[in-house]
This record gives sequence, C-alpha cells and structure tokens, in this order.
Amino acid sequence: MKAPTLETARLILRGAEPRDIDAAATMWGSEAVTRFIGGKPRSRQDAWFALLRGVGLWEMKGFGYWVVADKQTDAYLGEAGFADFERGLPKELIHGPEAGWAFTPASWGKGLATEAVRAMHAWLDASEFRSSCCVIEPDNSGSQRVAEKLGYQRTGETLLAGNVVNTYRRGA
Repeated sequence: MKAPTLETARLILRGAEPRDIDAAATMWGSEAVTRFIGGKPRSRQDAWFALLRGVGLWEMKGFGYWVVADKQTDAYLGEAGFADFERGLPKELIHGPEAGWAFTPASWGKGLATEAVRAMHAWLDASEFRSSCCVIEPDNSGSQRVAEKLGYQRTGETLLAGNVVNTYRRGA
C-alpha cells in the first residue's frame, strides 16, 4: 500500500519521494526541530532513513507517514503520520497507531500542524483503525496543543530513551 494523497485548504499530504531528502535533512538537522524529538539533530542519513521508514510503514502496517507540502508551491513543510515503532512502550498506554508530526521552523505558528494532523486523523477515522495515541515530551507545549485540538486525552507518562514523556489517546 502507498500513502494516499490528502488535501486541505493549504496543504498536500503525499508519500515521500527521493526529491524530499534535501529539505528533510535540513529540517531534521535543526536543533529547534529535534529539541523534543530525540534531543539532538539528525544526520542526512538518519533523515533519509526516516523517509524510508515512513514509506515502509504503509506496506507493513497499512498506515505510515506523509510529507506535508504547501499546496501552492509544493514546498516541503514537514512530515506527519502514524507509526508502530516497536520501541517497548507500555502496552496499557499505547492504543492503535502512534501519531507524530514535525514541521520546519518557518511553518510554526501558522496552524499548519493542526491542519495536517486533522487531515491525517480524518483519514484514520475512515479506516479500520479506531483509536490512536501519541507520545509528547512534557515541555513540548506546541505539540500538546495540537494533540488536544484533535481530541487526545493524556493517559499517563513513561520513560522513552531515559526521558519522561506524556502519553495521549484518541478514540475508542
């Protein structure tokens, strides 16, 4: 299965393509972006692996990640989607696919993350998956606001790679 293309008023959510690597590497190499996602900038190779993982999830799980692009210019704005990372988080806190999103700093504060995450959840709600979860570091207030706008409820906290993270659930 390939990522379906989703459209919103300002965005296109599409499957990753090789041409996305330069913009993805720039985004994932930013300390501002990775501050709450692993805590350190990623290499170009890690950005490439993330794009490949997002594509591969569609084949393996029936969900995955989209590249989020500006509808008018096709400029890369970030990535958003669903995953099963098999990272050993407590099963009682993880329900359904794990939602995640990351956007370029130039995209922040414009409602683009909420718009993209709303579109991917509309897709999820129409699929066989009835619930989802997300994991957000306690100081990441921006992602917490996006999650709450989409109906996520905090379910607890746990450790991920030695850091405390909050867990959230949406749906049945």
